[in-house]
Amino acid sequence: MNTQENTTESHTLTMTREFDAPRELVFKAFTDPDQLAAWFGPEGVDSPRERIVVEPRVGGAWQLVMVWDEDGVAKEGPIDAVISAYDPPSLLVATQRAEPDTGTTRQVEMRLEFEDLGGGRTRLHLTQGPFDSTEWVDMTREGWGTSFTKLDKVLA
Repeated sequence: MNTQENTTESHTLTMTREFDAPRELVFKAFTDPDQLAAWFGPEGVDSPRERIVVEPRVGGAWQLVMVWDEDGVAKEGPIDAVISAYDPPSLLVATQRAEPDTGTTRQVEMRLEFEDLGGGRTRLHLTQGPFDSTEWVDMTREGWGTSFTKLDKVLA
């Protein structure tokens, strides 16, 4: 529930966030498509269940499409990642090809480490990047922040 945050190094986002839920439940929220649909995406953005694929294994897909309305125009933000490390309930790493506005393609890694704090609490360590700019890091940090607020409600 609290956010002890947030540094930017080489356009990489790092965040630490605590949840009032056991580690197994927090981990499952990132690997169960029904749960991802309930919380993933910044405020005002949805991730429709029928557009989520999670194959929970190394080499498996971690895919979803975020959808939102921008001035009456439907927009989409696909995430098409491959799981490169999977050790439930402590570690999930996925890598995606990102094609930002610059037209360049790069690999962006999302590393999620789930720490059992005892007493039904979990600390999530998130590292994601590299991004093209500090602006992308800031937008991503804000998106995760509002997503985690939605996740708190799912876990309650």
